[in-house]
This record gives sequence, C-alpha cells and structure tokens, in this order.
Amino acid sequence: MHSMKRAFFWLSGAGTETLEKCPAWEQRKYVAFGATVLVPCAFAFIACAYALSTLTDNARVIYPVAAVWAFIILTIDRALLAGYRPYMSLVRKLSQFSLRLVVAVLMGITIAHPLVLLLFRDTVSSVIEKDRAAEIEVVRGGFQTEKEKVRGQITTLETAIAEQRTKWNESFQAKFILQENEDASSAIPGLTAEQQTELKAAIDEATAPFRERLAVVEKQSDEYNPQYAKLQTELGFWQAEFERELNGQRSGMRGEGPRARSIRADQLEPRREESKRLGGLLEHLTAEKSTLQTQARQAEAGAIKLFETKLAEIAAANKAEADRVAGLKQKVENDQAEQFVTQQNSLRDTIKQQIDTRLAELNRVQGELAAVATEETDRLAALRAEPRRDILTQTLALHALFQAGNEGGQFAFYTYIVLTLLFMLVDTIPLIVKFFTKPGPYDTLVDRDELTFDTEHRAFRQSRTRYMDQLASGNLIAVTRNQRLENALVDGVEHTRAAREFLDSLVEMEKAFAEKMKLEEQNIGVAESDKRAALEAIKKRFYQDLNHRMEVFFSSRQAPEGV
Repeated sequence: MHSMKRAFFWLSGAGTETLEKCPAWEQRKYVAFGATVLVPCAFAFIACAYALSTLTDNARVIYPVAAVWAFIILTIDRALLAGYRPYMSLVRKLSQFSLRLVVAVLMGITIAHPLVLLLFRDTVSSVIEKDRAAEIEVVRGGFQTEKEKVRGQITTLETAIAEQRTKWNESFQAKFILQENEDASSAIPGLTAEQQTELKAAIDEATAPFRERLAVVEKQSDEYNPQYAKLQTELGFWQAEFERELNGQRSGMRGEGPRARSIRADQLEPRREESKRLGGLLEHLTAEKSTLQTQARQAEAGAIKLFETKLAEIAAANKAEADRVAGLKQKVENDQAEQFVTQQNSLRDTIKQQIDTRLAELNRVQGELAAVATEETDRLAALRAEPRRDILTQTLALHALFQAGNEGGQFAFYTYIVLTLLFMLVDTIPLIVKFFTKPGPYDTLVDRDELTFDTEHRAFRQSRTRYMDQLASGNLIAVTRNQRLENALVDGVEHTRAAREFLDSLVEMEKAFAEKMKLEEQNIGVAESDKRAALEAIKKRFYQDLNHRMEVFFSSRQAPEGV
C-alpha cells in the first residue's frame, strides 16, 4: 500500500520525501492528483490504439506504440503538474497556466479526435461507403464510355464485313457478256423460213443435254443463294450474341462462360461450316454453269456447221461468210468466258483478303473490349477491397457529414463539438484541478525551499561581486593566477565573514535571552523556588544549545586540504 501511494506521488509530480512530512489529508490530495493523471493516459492509450487499428491489424504494433504514446502523455501531464507553483503573482500564474493550458488542449485534441471518430464509427463508415459507391459509379461510367467507343468500332467492322460478304455472294450470280438470246435465224443469213425452222430444231437437239443440265444448275443456284444469304444473316446474329455474352451484357458473366461456349459450339461453328460448304458449292455451280454454257455454244456451233454442210446449194460466198462469222463469235465468246472466270477469281481473292483482314481487326477490337471489361472488373474489385479506415479518410467523411445540414449534419457537428470539449476537459483535468486547488502544506514547503535557494543564490552573486571588487582594488590579484589558491582564499574569506556574522547573531541572541531571564528572575518571589529552578534549567539548556551550535558550525567549516 505504501509503494502504491509513492507511485501516485510520483504521478502527481510531487516529491515523496517532502510529502511524507505533510499531514495525511495533504498526502491523500496528491494521491488524487496522481489518479487524475492516469485518466488522460488511459484515454491516450485507447485513442492511439484505435488510430493504429485503422492502419494495421498487427497487435504487436498497436499495443506497444499505444503504450509509448500513453507514457508520453503521462510524462507531459506529470511535467505540467510538477512545474506549476501556486505562490506566484497572478499575472505569472495566469501566463504559466495559459501556456500549459495550450499544451494540454493540444494534447487533449490529439487524444479526443480519434475517440470521437470511434464513437461516430458507424456513421462515418456509412459516409465512406456512400463515397465509395459514388466513385464506383464514376469509374463504371468512364469504362462504359470506353466500351461504347470500342463497340462502335466493332459495329463498323461488322458492317464492312457484311458488305464484303454481299460482294462475295454477288460474284457467284454474275452473267457472261454474251448474246445468249440470239435468234437462230441470224446464224446463217439468207435462209428461208423452213430452213430456219430446220436449223433451229437441229440446234435444239444438239444443245438439249446442256440446256437441261444448265437449267438444273441454275435452279440449284437459285435455291442455294437464299440459303447462303440467310445463313450469313444468322451467322451475323449469333456472332453478335456471342460477343454480348463475352461482354457480360446478357448473363452478367464476363469472359467465355457456359452460354458463350454453347453459342460457339452449337450455333457459330456449325453455321460457319455450313457457310463454307454452301460457298464452295455455289462456286462449283458457277464454274459448272460456265462450262455448260461454253459446251452449249460449241454444240450449237457444231449443229450449225452440220446444217451448213447439208446446205451445199448455198453459195460459196454465203457459206464462207457464215463460217467466218461463226468462228469469230466462238473466239469472242471463249475469250469472254476466260476473262470472266479470271476476273471473278481475282475479285473473290481480293474480297476474301479484305474479309480476312477485317475479321482479324474485329478479333483485335473484341480483344480490346474484353481487356476493357477485365480492367473494369479489376478496378471495381480494387475499389471494393480498399479498407479506407485511415484517420484522414474518416476525418474527411466526418466533415462531409457535417456539411449535410439537412440530413442531421448540424446535430452531428454539435455532438462532435460537445464530445471533443468533454474529452478535452477530461484530458486537461489534472492541470485544472491543480490550478483551482487551494495551496497546501506541500506547496508551502516547496515554496520555502525554492525561496531559500533563490535567496542563497542572490547572496552568492552579491558576495562574489563584492569579492571581485575587493580583489581588483587590493594586492591579491596574483592569487587569481592559481585556481586552488583563489578557491582557498575565497572560501576562507567567506568562512570568516560567515563566522563573524554567526557569532554576532549568537551574541545578540544571548543578550536578548539574558535580559529576558533577568526580568523573569526579578518577578519571581522568595517562596517560588520551583519556578526559579525551572528558569535555571532553561538557562542551562539554552547555553548548552548555544555551545552545541558553535561546535557544529565551526566543525563544518574546516579549512580545505592542501592550503
């Protein structure tokens, strides 16, 4: 119990030896002072621990640092109490209290602010989460703009690819630049109506197999072209659906999920294979059509040639002219067919290269869209994962709450002010209690000791000045060249002066005592022997005490060694 009391004495900034000379009630007062120092220390530990908990969850860091901070607050409060002196002028007392109050208020705010944040933790957390949601919406809007830009590029590329595919389809529907509907009567001029009918029948008989097959090929082409166009339309639709699945616009899952894989496996790949098959088939039919038309024309030429042989009675000039015209026509038709096939093949190769280039560009842009979606997901996940528990973020959120006047912000602000003032009052309570407490015996003893030391210091300064003045006017200036001699001389002079003053005070005391005793002896009657004996005992005790003082004084004033 005694050691605990000494600990509270130490906390109050008081000297244990001096307090033990004071009454018990004075000691209890300083025990209470020490207990008030522990209050802001405990608040400092809680506030620092909470502030550190917003930065780290490591208990090995939080509690040691909080303990150090609490010890710092304890030391500062103890220094403020130890440096306060009640026996001063009012101006100095107020200036000293004001300075220490400023320090105490600053320390109080430092301690009170984290505690207020702790009390408003739920409200501050809701404001922080609201700000986080607003920031997430801003980030999401920025990424949405970027994705819309990429989607615009995708739409442009898809339109260009569709146009090239249309040109590819049209290349299978082209016609030769020939006179396919030419009248048979013009093959050989000068024929009669009967000869023309016979010639037409021969031509029809010779070209019948090719015309039938050509009709079949044209029928198949007419059937396959709408199928191919429809397949291209469906392929474009499912390609768009597949891209929306990748972007998460339908299922909400970004990347190639189950539905995206299903679309690719069940819709895109079969249609791509079917499109490839129909394209090859149309290309084959076009080539076959060209071949049949050439063979039909050759058969027609052969029929005409056979018919011309039968017409021997026709003049040689007409026959020669007919042969020349037929040969020239055949040559032109063959040249046109070859040029057409070459041109169409070259055109299809060009269109295929353009389609492949735009498909590669489309894949790249789709990759950019997927990268933007991934970046958006990562950014939003990072925003949601941010702890936002640091003191600055919570303080800004608290101030934002104060500014929301129509949503209870003023009430929160007034509550914050009241709690802050309350915590500041608790943190500065040791100094306030000390200031408004009446000075007691301990303060009197401390003030007496300080006054004694101040007086002795002033006396030493005066004596030193007087000694130096005498030294400068005397013949002992050379003594100052030897520090030991100077110290001995100064000590001897001071001892001599002190002894003289001491003896003068004893003589004055003895004279006053003798006069007092003489007056008392004169007032004692003859029958008052007991009183006279008491006076004799007092006189004996006085002179014994006087002699003891002289012995103690001169025994403690020994000359220094070596002098």
